[in-house]
Amino acid sequence: MSSPIVTGILSFGMSGRIFHAPFVHAHPGFQFKAVLERNQKNAVKYYPDVVSYDRIEDMLNDAEIELIVVNTPNQLHYEQAKQVLQAGKHVLIEKPVTANLTQLLELYDLAKAQNKHLFVYQNRRLDSDFQSVKEVIESGRLGNLVEAHFRYDRYKPVLSPKAFKEAAGMDSNGLVYDLGPHLLDQVISLFGKPLTSHKVTASHREGSAVIDYFNYQLTYPHQLTVQVTSSLLVAQPLPAFVLHGTAGSYIKDRCDVQEAQLDQEIKPTDAGYGVEPEGCEGQLVLMGINNEKTIEKIPSHTGNYLNLFEAVYQTIVNGALYPITDEHIAWQVELLEA
Repeated sequence: MSSPIVTGILSFGMSGRIFHAPFVHAHPGFQFKAVLERNQKNAVKYYPDVVSYDRIEDMLNDAEIELIVVNTPNQLHYEQAKQVLQAGKHVLIEKPVTANLTQLLELYDLAKAQNKHLFVYQNRRLDSDFQSVKEVIESGRLGNLVEAHFRYDRYKPVLSPKAFKEAAGMDSNGLVYDLGPHLLDQVISLFGKPLTSHKVTASHREGSAVIDYFNYQLTYPHQLTVQVTSSLLVAQPLPAFVLHGTAGSYIKDRCDVQEAQLDQEIKPTDAGYGVEPEGCEGQLVLMGINNEKTIEKIPSHTGNYLNLFEAVYQTIVNGALYPITDEHIAWQVELLEA
């Protein structure tokens, strides 16, 4: 194996602690060297050898660091990713990568000019529930798909205490830019760029200045319609994935356990990591001759976000194609800002 990729993370809040540090630390192809912590110095409690920088300039000037994770608030992603690339380092950037397509294309051009990689972190492709959906679609058992529904709902009527998340006038705030990138990336990874799109948004929570509900209706070849919906006022969530085809239907709840496990400090290399609990199996309903109905429970494979970091490693070290392509992200950002 080549020398580990020396890596820094720009924030050690929830995102850094749960979604990035455990994987950079666990993967032998990375050396977790530094974090940026302007106030509280918490990373050392989990990673005693990590360096904690006070300013982004200190991390950018660290000649050993080759890759920096940009996982700061949405409105900082574009400028900080640009700084990282200009410093001659690869960047792994949290969703949403940018607020608009113009910014995204500028970053891609800069990455090419610097001969560095710009990776977008779309971990929900590696959720166990979505992997189950992907497997059923690719099996062809549903026949020709007619309709698909993707949902990601929460019940959060109280405004976030993080003021930047609720501030009006920021072009990457609100639910569209929070959960929209997850859902749209999943759809795009399965079906590609839609032929048409129609977006409806609303703000329902008392005092909300940002979008807290959205619905996309996307059309694809062969008259496939895909609905993408998210709300912060759903007390009883519907199934996360509902697929209907000419031969049957597939219904799957949102069952991935990785975020909850990581929050409990379960490591991605621990036994049982990413394994859905019993009772979360998807339901495959197939129609046979004379409309005879067969119902089958479909267990999910283990989810593991470590595979995303493996893809980053293989791209940097061996020139492999990163599965979350520039084209996929460009289509996503077009839909976000529509």
